Order: sequence, then C-alpha cells, then structure tokens
Amino acid sequence: MKQAPDGFVRLRDVDSSILEDVRYATPHNFTGDPVPGYDEPMCVLTRPLAEALHRAQQQLVPEGYSLKVYDCYRPQQADDRFVEWAQNDDHRMKDEFYPGLAKSELYSAGYIAENSGHSRGSSVDLTLVRLPAAPQRPYVPGEPLHPCTDPEGKRFPDNSVDMGTGFDCFDDRAHTDDPRITGEARANRDVLRDAMTSVGLQGYSGEWWHFNLPDEPFPGEYFDFPVNSAAFR
Repeated sequence: MKQAPDGFVRLRDVDSSILEDVRYATPHNFTGDPVPGYDEPMCVLTRPLAEALHRAQQQLVPEGYSLKVYDCYRPQQADDRFVEWAQNDDHRMKDEFYPGLAKSELYSAGYIAENSGHSRGSSVDLTLVRLPAAPQRPYVPGEPLHPCTDPEGKRFPDNSVDMGTGFDCFDDRAHTDDPRITGEARANRDVLRDAMTSVGLQGYSGEWWHFNLPDEPFPGEYFDFPVNSAAFR
C-alpha cells in the first residue's frame, strides 16, 4: 500500500466542518464510473492548502455558508484514466457533462489533460452551501440526465448555491466570468472567489470551481498514492 508523502493531510483532520462530496469516488462524474485511485470519498490535500480552506471556512460560516469540496488531491492514475476515456466511445454521461461538445473535442479544448495540479495536492474544486446544509440527493446510475447548463431546478439537484452551471460542466458557461451568468449565480461566484482569494488562493478562469495554491510545496511533482485512510497510517 502506497503511503501519502509527508506534507499531505486529510481535510477532515484540519477542518471537519467543510463538506465533502468527492464525485470521482462515485459514478456521478463525466466517465460514469468510480475513477481509479479514489478508494474512498475523502478529500486529501497538502497541508498549506487545507489550512487555507480552514481559514476561508472560518470567514464563511458566520455569513451562513459552508465550503463543499468536489475534488482535492487526484492520483495520477485518475488523469491517465481521463485521457483513456476521452479516446473511447463511451458517451453515457454526455447529456449532463458535455451537452454542447463532441467528446472528441474535450482533449483539444483543455477539459481533459495528461497532468493536473490536483496530482500535486495543491488544487481544489469546490463550491458553497447555505447553512444549515440540506441533504445531498444521491445520484442513481442510469437515471435521466439533464444538461449541466440547465437552470437550477432542472439540472442535477446539488445542495449548493446556484453557480449557473453544475460541477465539471464542459461548457463556456462554466468560465468564471462568462457574461451570460448574471444575478444570484454571478453573486455566488463572486462570494466564492472573494473567499478563496482572501486566503491566498488563485482561481482558474475556465472553471468557477477550481482554485490553486500559488506557493505549492511540490511544484513539478505528480503523485499516485491512492485516496484512502490506509495511506495515512
């Protein structure tokens, strides 16, 4: 069993109040299957990033919000799986995650990549949930899919605030500053971005949910230990 390197932590050991909805450990992701390397639905991060999220959570809770993470550290084998998936003919999840694109375009458009900052433990995908947090309805494999670009109430019912699209939505509307996102969804994106930048994180213009730790402890390294509790024993 591969062990997590020194410098990695489980988010729950730093801040157990942050909600975790690790989608790649479940079938509710763009591949339609649990992703290799995600043995448990658990958020793992480098300690500086986990501590930054803790500081953001301390700011947000008095304002009536909690953070909810979708993806944290990502084993390299998961990115390898994404590249493999992008080249096969499995289109089960198209209607939700890439309704406006051909699957063959996802790699060239930058939605799928061979390497990711997630595999260095210093990138995180997350959103905001209003407190008290409502239960998250589980995804049932085979259920009818609805475009991630549909209005809130029509797309998959996430318990988060409205951000204008669902998570992992391969569409320009997911770009952080897409001008078609207005009103409450625009305000919610701004709240998330302001909270993240206030603790030193940087956003990514192509995905409203993605933030990076600029001064990361493992630049240029890509880890492949599995996401499970045994990696921390």
